Amino acid sequence: MKKKIFTQVATCTAIVCAALLFTNASAKEGAKLSDPEIASVAVVANQNDIGFSEIAQKKSKNAEVLKFAQTMANDHKAVIDQAVALVTKLGVTPKDNAVSKKMLADAERTKKMLNSKSGEAFNKAYIDNEVAYHKAVIAAVEGTLIPQAQNKELKALLQKVVPTLKTHLAHAEMVQKNYKGNGKHMDKM
Repeated sequence: MKKKIFTQVATCTAIVCAALLFTNASAKEGAKLSDPEIASVAVVANQNDIGFSEIAQKKSKNAEVLKFAQTMANDHKAVIDQAVALVTKLGVTPKDNAVSKKMLADAERTKKMLNSKSGEAFNKAYIDNEVAYHKAVIAAVEGTLIPQAQNKELKALLQKVVPTLKTHLAHAEMVQKNYKGNGKHMDKM
């Protein structure tokens, strides 16, 4: 029992630490992101969440988790489509940078962690990650990407996405609360 609790605490701690690192990655480096770098960060953030949702769609049998994962896949693909249309219109090529590379590396660790779990442990890890990830992404978009964006259309797209991200966070928190608050097992919801 102690080992199971330790594993759950360690997993949650790792997820929260990754989220905090993502949120502060550019601030710690003191780097100012260019518009092509901001575009890269935005695309990578959306691709990462699509990747997490694909794992959930394969591993979960919980209807609420599956519905949430499908929403994440659909909404984040739509944002990528909007970003691609904008950068194509502007003639901008997204540029890899320290923040986008760190996000990719963190996402790979998260995917490994998610893939190592099954059943109720997977559902809990997935939804906990979604809550932490969306908090980190919202903080990064509002605190770093929007303030640093130079192009008005790019800034407008980022601002337009924030309410959707906040809706995703509220949805993830609802799924998380339903699980914790009712003492239900997510496999049976």
